[in-house]
Amino acid sequence: MRLVVTGAAGFIGSNIIAGLNARGFDDIIAVDDLTDGQKFRNIRDLQIADYVDLRTFYAELEKGAYGKVEAVFHEGACSDTMESDGRLMMDLNYRCSRDLLDICQRDGTRLLYASSAATYGNSSVFREEPEFERPLNVYGYSKLLFDQVVRRRLGAATSQIAGFRYFNVYGPRESHKGRMASVAFHHFNQLRDQGHVRLFGGYDGYEAGQQSRDFIFIDDLVAVKLWFFENPGHSGVFNLGTGRAQPFNDVALATVNSWRDRNGLPALSLAEQVEAGLVQYVEFPEALKGKYQSYTQADMRALRAIGYAAEFTPVAEGVKAYINWLSNENA
Repeated sequence: MRLVVTGAAGFIGSNIIAGLNARGFDDIIAVDDLTDGQKFRNIRDLQIADYVDLRTFYAELEKGAYGKVEAVFHEGACSDTMESDGRLMMDLNYRCSRDLLDICQRDGTRLLYASSAATYGNSSVFREEPEFERPLNVYGYSKLLFDQVVRRRLGAATSQIAGFRYFNVYGPRESHKGRMASVAFHHFNQLRDQGHVRLFGGYDGYEAGQQSRDFIFIDDLVAVKLWFFENPGHSGVFNLGTGRAQPFNDVALATVNSWRDRNGLPALSLAEQVEAGLVQYVEFPEALKGKYQSYTQADMRALRAIGYAAEFTPVAEGVKAYINWLSNENA
């Protein structure tokens, strides 16, 4: 069975390949742009059949160069929410996805693609319905526009089309993302290099560190994607979070205590961490004001309604596993 993973050397793409390998799949065409050569580290331990540069992939796929492809896991995108080049964003996130959808529907290839919770913007409800979709930036709009195309195509679809609105994902293989990496990744590096972690101070009616997000561990995200791969009768656009909003303070607390546990030190409360200077707050950046989601919580009813029953990893447990992985990688 031939599979394609775009964005294969990225955070989520590489973890999907790892998940496929664990299930015995290795006839995988990995598609990416390795201009940033260090991204090879994400796939060096994985089994793939071929690597294709994204600049040639779409034209070759359209010509049938790869034979029968069962499914495409489409993770390739510009995921920098601060990118202001709208032409770039629409080309990479919308037009490439639209072209890929056309090819997949022509060939009967299943498409499982990455959308984003950024489609909701400043909404206070995170349910997969148009009335709650209010993107704050061109990144969110590029994702929403493709979701809208998919919705129109579902009725006449020849094969599975499933989109996933990722909430705040964290876990192994994201170090190449730089400032767009998860807060857990940044907290690990801050703690290692400076002896403390930093969070935003009060903003948007929230106390310091109390802005809240739906944090999902990468292993849980991969499990959902592979469940859809194993259940090709399900299509649509689905939230992919945990259904639990937790404050950034919880991530900081888990990071510091996981670090302390590895070093034989007892756990501390958040108040004790703040008093000891292990957690510090900085003024909320002017550049993010009006463009920042202070709260997200995925409405998971649509996913549960089609039969996905697995539980999601709590932040304290997921962050501990991730800190242990990072510590071993940086030993």
